[in-house]
Amino acid sequence: MSSLRQKWISDPAFKMFKKVLPPLSETEKEAMEAGSVWWDGELFSGKPDFSKLHQYPKPTLTKEEQAFMDNELETLLEMLDDHKIVKQDRDLPAEVWAYLRQERFFSLIISKEYGGREFSALANSTIVSRIATRSISTAVTVMVPNSLGPGELLSHYGTQEQKDYWLPRLADGTEIPCFALTGPEAGSDAGGIPDQGIVCYGEHDGEQVLGIRLNWNKRYITLAPVATVLGLAFKMHDPDGLLGDEKDIGITCALIPADHKGVEIGERHDPLGLAFMNGPTRGKDVFIPMDWLIGGQKYAGKGWRMLVECLSAGRGISLPALGTAIGHLTSRTTGAYAYVRKQFGMSIGKFEGVAEALGRIGGMTYLLEATRTLTTTSLDLKEKPGIVTAIAKYHMTEMARTILNDSMDIHSGRAIQDGPMNYLASHYLGIPVAITVEGANILTRNLMIFGQGATRCHPYVLKEMEAAANPDSKQGAKEFDQLLFKHISHATKNTFGAMGAALTGSYFVKADMSGPTKRYYKDMTRLSRALAVSADVAMLTLGGDLKRKEMISARLGDVLAYLYMASAALKKYEDEGRQQQDLDYVHYAVQHCLHQGSKSLQEAFTNYPHKSVGRILKVLVFPLGNHFDKPSDDLSVRLAESLMTPGAHRDRLTHLCYIGDQEDDCVGLMERAFLAMYGVKGIERKLMRAAKEGKVARKGILSERLAQAIKEGVITEQECEQVMAADKLRYQAIQVDDFSHDFSEVRTSNSAKPKLNSVA
Repeated sequence: MSSLRQKWISDPAFKMFKKVLPPLSETEKEAMEAGSVWWDGELFSGKPDFSKLHQYPKPTLTKEEQAFMDNELETLLEMLDDHKIVKQDRDLPAEVWAYLRQERFFSLIISKEYGGREFSALANSTIVSRIATRSISTAVTVMVPNSLGPGELLSHYGTQEQKDYWLPRLADGTEIPCFALTGPEAGSDAGGIPDQGIVCYGEHDGEQVLGIRLNWNKRYITLAPVATVLGLAFKMHDPDGLLGDEKDIGITCALIPADHKGVEIGERHDPLGLAFMNGPTRGKDVFIPMDWLIGGQKYAGKGWRMLVECLSAGRGISLPALGTAIGHLTSRTTGAYAYVRKQFGMSIGKFEGVAEALGRIGGMTYLLEATRTLTTTSLDLKEKPGIVTAIAKYHMTEMARTILNDSMDIHSGRAIQDGPMNYLASHYLGIPVAITVEGANILTRNLMIFGQGATRCHPYVLKEMEAAANPDSKQGAKEFDQLLFKHISHATKNTFGAMGAALTGSYFVKADMSGPTKRYYKDMTRLSRALAVSADVAMLTLGGDLKRKEMISARLGDVLAYLYMASAALKKYEDEGRQQQDLDYVHYAVQHCLHQGSKSLQEAFTNYPHKSVGRILKVLVFPLGNHFDKPSDDLSVRLAESLMTPGAHRDRLTHLCYIGDQEDDCVGLMERAFLAMYGVKGIERKLMRAAKEGKVARKGILSERLAQAIKEGVITEQECEQVMAADKLRYQAIQVDDFSHDFSEVRTSNSAKPKLNSVA
């Protein structure tokens, strides 16, 4: 029976599968093999096991990590003056560079064996996030050596001799590293780097040794202008066969001292005026010995796999940390500003248009923090989840862009006038940098998340591809036969499950969770089934063309991404003990994800290349229409009110935002004004009631209205003083900086008397 099945069903399907199979380049194949499947695989299965999600450990800092946060990190933050760094010095102060070296901020990921701190991915991410709320330039400076770079590559692949020499020097700050990957012709397509290395003999230390003659031209390399050691990715060739028969060896990584003959380094780019060190590096006919290859000669040609594994980890930490920092900063400051800034006699946050944007800031900040901690959990479990980290990088930087724009809108003129008082300007300039680096967002979304995820996360497709590629065609056909019918069974269950859940509103979908979030687990299972069906149909009907149908691929990738982020929000809620005050944030986060995910599916069906297939999928997945609505207006207003109310809920949501104690700290001033104004809320209500009764004028100079209130017995002298003190802080907090005509002096308006600071 099985032989007949194979002859009449499996073998023809096998031949068709080979024809429609999306072709994999060598770099794509290595990327597939280098990564691992984590929670994204569950979401792609059509039947995610949410008990597994909640079994992942709760993200927690160790005592040592928390002590570092409380001491060394706080000391660093107190040292930073971002306006001076960006506008005046265009560099970190010398004492900050020295402190970063001294306290091993550049060796968070290097093991203690070599003098590093050996912190978790969670701690690494948390440190960068908190620094970024204070200074983007400093955060980038710290994050790069702890992301993709010589430290990580050496730790994983270096020879023992390389580790013993370089890692202690990197750990104590003796060496400042950079890693040169991207160039004028190879940005997101890092596998297409044109930089060459030719195996040959050359002179080194007065001797003729086997090595590589290099030529490169790189740009956008962070820390390159100040680096003392350069990590370099290049394509290695052996035309004379000095290493063996293979001529084109492939992408290789080397470690080169910056003062080595022929290395050009030191020039700077200007990344939108931010002050982190970024610049080009070039080399012409630079000869290096073979033992300068990271990992030695045996790792020649294995650089792409090395980079993919390290990129996936760094991509899940650095840029998501910057996105999260924007969430913490904007939620804390915009909520405060929306309360203290008044128009028409009331806080601007009370206007529904402002409340809509403010609610979005709060809901997305919860989603950002949840996604950050779930993603670092995967890395701390020693996973290498390339799809999950790509989701985090793309969606978290895009959400940060959205809420930063909202915050700019609410602050209005307060946000567009630069100066020491402006806590948003540097972040506004920094967002395009985050969008662009470590894989441009457009290509990450369109080509990577679903392009690789559909194959990598699917329970059968990658195995079927491996069977099709088996050089023993008979054995491959046999393996394919077994996989095919499992695949058919899987697809059939998901098809009927998706339609049944759609027709019944997910009512009969099993969910082991209880309480107000139970419905979300049902709806997410429904969308998971819909994604599984859509992916199977897309791969079957489009085959290799799926790569080129980037907008379809991107939308299907969005579904996976929103399911992942919704999972993160639900896990955060459970991990933190189901805080009742956080429930509205959870509702907003998950409803936003379900709405956006279902919308992406619907748009994919509407724009499907084969119109009839798109219509069938739409009927199957949304037979009664798409009823996943975005968060309601009432929910947005409640979140806005929450951000304008002091309390533990606000502190939890924005716990990474740095609030300085100094009198001239712009965030600290806004916070003090907010708390002072909230503290006189009851007194203001008395004044409003008195105005309605005609005892106090509705409008006019505050001191005169307060004098009327005292005379009428509405408030006491002490209450009058309290209101005046709060209003003084409020007035200072809403000011902007003004400058001398030639910008040589800035008049900082956050103290009782204007203060002149030289910025020449």
